[in-house]
Amino acid sequence: MTIVTGKSGARGRLRPLLRKIWEHRADYAYVLPAIAVMLIVIAYPIYYTIELSFFNTPPGLQLRDKIFIGVDNYTAILTSPVFWKVTSNTLIWTLASTFLSFVLGFGCALALHRDFIGRGVLRAILIIPWVISAVAASYIWKWIYHSDFGIIGAVLVGLGWADRPPNFIDSVSTVLPSLIVVNIWREFPFAMIMMMAGLQTVPDQLLRAAKVDGASAWQRFWHVTFPHLRNVSTVTILLLAVANFNSFIIPWIMTGGGPSNASHIWITHIYELAFGRQRWGVASAYSVLLFFILMTLGYFYVRALSGNDRKDESA
Repeated sequence: MTIVTGKSGARGRLRPLLRKIWEHRADYAYVLPAIAVMLIVIAYPIYYTIELSFFNTPPGLQLRDKIFIGVDNYTAILTSPVFWKVTSNTLIWTLASTFLSFVLGFGCALALHRDFIGRGVLRAILIIPWVISAVAASYIWKWIYHSDFGIIGAVLVGLGWADRPPNFIDSVSTVLPSLIVVNIWREFPFAMIMMMAGLQTVPDQLLRAAKVDGASAWQRFWHVTFPHLRNVSTVTILLLAVANFNSFIIPWIMTGGGPSNASHIWITHIYELAFGRQRWGVASAYSVLLFFILMTLGYFYVRALSGNDRKDESA
């Protein structure tokens, strides 16, 4: 009887692996440039951000003279009232934008799935918010919301519905809902395109059979159409959630996080800490927390895609 120790057993498993790598060394040589680029562009910045999160970096201090403080940056973040305000804004921004963009996009997809005159033109018009530059859209909506020259305020005053133009993005109570409206306008075409693609996979035979059996339009949708769209709906919602959680252009250009941090979300707050206040250590700690949250969402996204692939293989 041969007894294999842990060390020798590990060597026994390692040798075939090394042998296989050596046998396919030419194949690895082809992907080596891509691996090197990924290490330089992705791996090293992640490592340096994590390292920097454990240091104090005062504005007047160069990064090479940073002071090690352990987890004090994380403690300061979690005990700061600004953190909880920004987190609340981020959750409201992400959940409201994701849910309403998906619902509006899904509704448009269902409407455009029917045959009617001008459907192609309407599709092209509804896609415009998604293909237009986010920077251009932000400046356009900033002028639309303007308290003195904005078209919405002018219409409301002209119709007699308001005594003076409302302060959409200059008021603490209305700035975040106003930005969410812009974000929904910007993102619902993506959900519409995804759901229109999913509607193409619903078997017409099942819909006709359900109609013959006397099922109403709602029953056909709920028992036939929606189950076939469950996977694409999951993927669409996760993609929207990741994009919204990491959104930057619209809130930063339109308000810069103001007034009084009322429209700051995580990504804009991190940018202000790093490039506005030069608090690189605190900004890095925020970035590490954001990284793990996005990695969690990415895990569910990959899991959803893997589930779709296994379902296709079994079919």
